[in-house]
Amino acid sequence: QVQLVESGGGLVQPGGSRRLSCAGSGSTFSSYTMSWYRQVPGKERELVATITSDGGSTNYANSVKGRFTISRDNAKNTVYLQMNSLAPEDTAMYYCKARRSSEYYWGRGTQVTVSS
Repeated sequence: QVQLVESGGGLVQPGGSRRLSCAGSGSTFSSYTMSWYRQVPGKERELVATITSDGGSTNYANSVKGRFTISRDNAKNTVYLQMNSLAPEDTAMYYCKARRSSEYYWGRGTQVTVSS
């Protein structure tokens, strides 16, 4: 089992940057594909970015491509989401997810609010 704890959320001004972190427990963290999702009240959870277990491949939602970067440090059991050029529409609860085959785990989320 993997436990995930997100951090780094908060209030940021439009155009600003923020880096989210997701710390995972366990010695098998490096075997999981990791993703960031986000959700606003009343809407479905949206996939933001994914990184493979070895960090060799990444994918992004069109809405964040060129602005967000996902990365991971398997030695620290941590995955990151660097968010630049933030806009009000990026306001959401951000969650990380670990997936390996049919097994998956979610963190509890960290709130990002983009507002002046």
